[in-house]
Amino acid sequence: MQLMEGINYQSNAPKGVDPDGIFFVQVDAEKCEGCGECNSACPTGIIQPINDDDIHGVVDPTACVNCGQCLVSCPVGAIYEGVSYVDEIMDKLKDPDTIVVSMPAPAVRYGLGECFGAPTGTYVGGKMHAALRKLGFNYIWDTEFAADVTIMEEGTELIQRVKDGGKGDHPLPQFTSCCPGWIKFAETFYPDLAPNLSTCKSPIAMLGALAKTYGAKETKTDAKKIYTVSIMPCIAKKYEGLRPELNQSGHRDIDATINTRELAYLIKEAGIEFNSLPDEDPDPILGESTGAATIFGNSGGVMEAALRLGYEVLSGTKLNDPTIKVVRAHEGIKTADIEVPNFGIVKVAVASGLQNAAKLCDEVRAGKSPYHFIEVMTCPGGCVNGGGQPLDPEIQASLFRSTVAKVNKRFRTRKPTA
Repeated sequence: MQLMEGINYQSNAPKGVDPDGIFFVQVDAEKCEGCGECNSACPTGIIQPINDDDIHGVVDPTACVNCGQCLVSCPVGAIYEGVSYVDEIMDKLKDPDTIVVSMPAPAVRYGLGECFGAPTGTYVGGKMHAALRKLGFNYIWDTEFAADVTIMEEGTELIQRVKDGGKGDHPLPQFTSCCPGWIKFAETFYPDLAPNLSTCKSPIAMLGALAKTYGAKETKTDAKKIYTVSIMPCIAKKYEGLRPELNQSGHRDIDATINTRELAYLIKEAGIEFNSLPDEDPDPILGESTGAATIFGNSGGVMEAALRLGYEVLSGTKLNDPTIKVVRAHEGIKTADIEVPNFGIVKVAVASGLQNAAKLCDEVRAGKSPYHFIEVMTCPGGCVNGGGQPLDPEIQASLFRSTVAKVNKRFRTRKPTA
């Protein structure tokens, strides 16, 4: 086990295996106190007591969506990650014959700074890019570029579905397809709704393929030598990177996936003074992006970005103010009717958390959904609160105190006597 930013990781870099059989998160039975906080946070209930002492464990990886909310909710640090490419990446960075490409997600730059003493949510994108260069990455390409591509693709698909009235093979409502935890949840528990999922890959899946095709061509690099590193706020992205479908470039589109905590570990191990770094930009070929890409990290952000495109195409008019704050959500289900000139009403819903997504899925399955477009994020509030982000010490302390209170109450409960 390797301790990184307060979480234990197994050095395990799987290749060419079925990701459904991998425990991306698991409970250390020797550390578990049986409080049940992990089960409360689990959207599928796959973490269960495994003995009479209430010691918990992920009992079947197939039904685990790998979101890691159990991990960030554990007050005693008993949950670890079962996959880490950190050692392999360090070797690749030292190999002169390997072209190592970093592909950080939008939310990482709003969490990474916390590992270096910055207040929660501080933007450190420029320092992140500089740190990646100091680590030895040959190219700093950015998932925000692919988020803009996703907006164009997913927004265009929504426009077509709305114009067609949801007929044929592409029914309404259209669900977003960016979140790997949500996609696995839908595939496992709502496979009949597959036609409602957007046909678009996630931004990182798009960027992985672009890196080994367009990126290789533009940099005159042999695609076989490119080693792509997805840097995510999310544990489920490790599962996504191993999906057999992600080989459209003719190679593995994503060679390795790490999360924000692991990136912080790499920076610290390299002795880089993160806070002293100057701000730098990503490399331009696959690194430029708009503000619409940045908001992907928040619940409602994908919806807002796609609606900006849909509004302008359907109405034929330009938005004076691109912000559509009505769809921004931090918890629960948020719905809105968007008035589009020259078209009519577009009904949308944003679900934060899979328990809320299930309610919307049940409506769609029953044929009672009024919506055109539904965004789902597995993690509460979106990717910024992903299972791979730094642990918040204040939240952890609060969880510990509340859990101790629950345990004490349980053992003080009066028991009937004969």
